[in-house]
Amino acid sequence: MSSIRIVELEVHYHVGVSDEERAKPQRLLLTLDMEFDFSSAALNDRITKTIDYGAVANHLLNFGEGRSWKLIEKLSNDVADAVLAEFHPDVVNIEVKKFPIPQAAHVAVRLTKHRSARGVPKGAAWGMP
Repeated sequence: MSSIRIVELEVHYHVGVSDEERAKPQRLLLTLDMEFDFSSAALNDRITKTIDYGAVANHLLNFGEGRSWKLIEKLSNDVADAVLAEFHPDVVNIEVKKFPIPQAAHVAVRLTKHRSARGVPKGAAWGMP
């Protein structure tokens, strides 16, 4: 299966367990790997036959407006569901990096979700790097 990858897209979302932590947007890095058969796009050189990664990036840059999350686990689930619903990859893998611990490079959550035959997200696999 082919994939389209967006690596470490910098976004600013309201996320954190405490009200104080959620009070202002935090810098997060999102990495998405969208599995999708783009062989038709490769043959025809037409963006309509693939996933427009620019549109995905713009969607994610604005995704946090008017929203907040306590956990990056929930945030990653919501992002995966939105990407599956809007852009229709077969599988989306997402990693969300957060920077709450000064002594650590980052904290991250990874999530994989598959599109069902009816186009509705099905199941999730969680993992910590």
